[in-house]
Amino acid sequence: MAGIVDLNELLRSMTPEIQRGEFVFCAVDGKCTDYTHLNPLAFFVESEGLTVILSVEAAEKAQLSYESTFKHITLTVHSSLDAVGLTAAVATKLSSYGISANVVAAFYHDHVFVPSEKADAALSALNEFAVEENSF
Repeated sequence: MAGIVDLNELLRSMTPEIQRGEFVFCAVDGKCTDYTHLNPLAFFVESEGLTVILSVEAAEKAQLSYESTFKHITLTVHSSLDAVGLTAAVATKLSSYGISANVVAAFYHDHVFVPSEKADAALSALNEFAVEENSF
């Protein structure tokens, strides 16, 4: 099934959902396989090292350091990886409320990590897209 490409359709039809738990981004040494036992949500390999996105509980159990905690919001619309402007629209909307957005795109959905204490405000802001006509 192909994802939606049209930005206006994506913004109008998405229903963002806050996922359970709190998450952290940890910079670690080693390989992805060294951390699979922690059941991470995602890995990303950068030139400086490995980033692991995992639950606060898993990070603390493994004694991994982190700077901030985040809530995970899934944009529940099947966005195409070829869609143009979704990340920019979401980041712009959240920035207008002073909320940082760390976006991860996966095959079916985009996922936004926002500061834990601002998750409800972020959800409200993202839900504004459903009522805005021809937003972008």
